[in-house]
Amino acid sequence: MHFAEVDTGDYRIYAGAIERPRQFGYVAAVVVVRMNAEMAVHKREAFRDENLAGGYGWATPAEALRFAISAGKEAVMCRIGMYS
Repeated sequence: MHFAEVDTGDYRIYAGAIERPRQFGYVAAVVVVRMNAEMAVHKREAFRDENLAGGYGWATPAEALRFAISAGKEAVMCRIGMYS
């Protein structure tokens, strides 16, 4: 597994590239968390997708992470599928 974190405004994007069992490639996953001023105290999950692009197998972990970060930024910018 490979992970990356990116801060975008009031949100933190957690991206993951998970090796596919018994298949080629890496699956992209993303979790977006809304951060308050008291970051350690109040975190709230705003978006999650553990099977981005329908489970497409990216050739490298870097490609899967790049796609997951882009999906997280798109969710933040467009509020697509965001929880309240």
